[in-house]
Amino acid sequence: MIPSVGLDPLASLLAPPPNETPQQKAARERAEAEARKVSEAIDEQIRQERIAMRKRGPVKVLLLGQSESGKSSTIKNFQLRYARDQWIAERRSWRTVVYLNLVRNIVEVLDMLVQAMEAKGNGRRSTSSADAADSDRERRSQSSNNNKFSDKYSLLKLRLAPLRSVLTDLERRVGPGSQEVSSASSPTSERRMPFGRESGVGSSSSNGRKVDKRRPSTRDGWTGSTKMQRDDYDEVTDILLACKDDMKNLWEDPLVQEILSQRKVRIEDSSGFFLNDIDRIVSRDYEPSDDDVVRARLRSVGVQEHKFTVAADQGREWIMYDLEGTRSMRASWAPFFDDVNAIIFLAPISCFDEQLREDRNVNRLEDSLQLWRTVCSSRILAKTQIILFLNKCDILRNKLQRGVSVKTHVPSFGDRKNDAATAMKYFQHHFKEIFKASSPEPRSLFAYFTSVVDTKATAATLTMVQDSVLRQSLHTARLV
Repeated sequence: MIPSVGLDPLASLLAPPPNETPQQKAARERAEAEARKVSEAIDEQIRQERIAMRKRGPVKVLLLGQSESGKSSTIKNFQLRYARDQWIAERRSWRTVVYLNLVRNIVEVLDMLVQAMEAKGNGRRSTSSADAADSDRERRSQSSNNNKFSDKYSLLKLRLAPLRSVLTDLERRVGPGSQEVSSASSPTSERRMPFGRESGVGSSSSNGRKVDKRRPSTRDGWTGSTKMQRDDYDEVTDILLACKDDMKNLWEDPLVQEILSQRKVRIEDSSGFFLNDIDRIVSRDYEPSDDDVVRARLRSVGVQEHKFTVAADQGREWIMYDLEGTRSMRASWAPFFDDVNAIIFLAPISCFDEQLREDRNVNRLEDSLQLWRTVCSSRILAKTQIILFLNKCDILRNKLQRGVSVKTHVPSFGDRKNDAATAMKYFQHHFKEIFKASSPEPRSLFAYFTSVVDTKATAATLTMVQDSVLRQSLHTARLV
């Protein structure tokens, strides 16, 4: 039989059987009514879940860690992923910070060259961070350098002098975030810091600035939206263009590299390093790339609040707080622990051979471990999800490939293989053990090896972080 044109096939499927008895009809109608009740209950549950999601308010995430641990770079990765329009609108204004970083790199290298040249005249080596055991070797190396200086270096010093005034001007424009903290004590020889040594983490100076939780500060006095006037850009660019060849000559000079090596200075490993990008950056039409913005160094000052709308979380707002990590400011973190959904703790594991800027007697890795213990043991955060970023794995890998020994600075590392994979596993184990021993109650730890200046790799990590935070948020609300 050929069906009539226009007949609705669904209507025929839903129609009652042609020879249905009264009993069958009653049973069918009861089943349909029950199905409608189940469907309506599911719809109501979904509606209530959405209402509960809105009532719970935004997801609050704190970024904790010592200064220069990568907190600001992590925030930039979140902005790049979840606030793309705003990111693009503000990206050009980061040109000022990139210029600042580049000029500061050059001035730092120039200062070391000048110190070495001055040491030639009085027969002593200039101040450096080399340890006492290497002093005789460095003096011999310095003596050999004395005979290598020529008028070329005096001319470089003279021709690059205008960059000092450019640096001062850029620092003034950028604000407090352009200034790094300095040590109250003079640089001393490196000290071995075995795991477990107490270093007074969490102590605060009586002179530390009080942070008002209700009024988060803008980024270092610089919002990112302030743009230099075109004339200002042209003036700075003119000076940089005039010094471009001399900047390259200074950085690429073999004797300068020898001086940096003697002082055990690796500017390449520091935040805001752009000396390998002089040709690209020193240009009138230079526009910062996404990677440039993530790499640019601007010290966090006070508390900075960042808001994102996360589509995967039903358009829910996420608020992230970047808290200043210098030791004097850590006591001001506590007011932000209330009602926080998650903490992302950044621990730079490449710094096992470095000291804090604010206290050259304290090893950075040991400080990070003690700070981690303080956070994990907080009873206020007992039910807060904690996510650990073991950061700067790229720098760790480069250090070990150059032959830097972990055992020399961390004796408990023992005779393990001195490679990145072994060191990463070893450091991860210590952080996990501290978490397990210090947590007031059992909970899960999400730990990731990261290099947050790598935007592509970090994007994948952020997806996992987003999923874990969302899952924990739903669990807390008893929705899963």
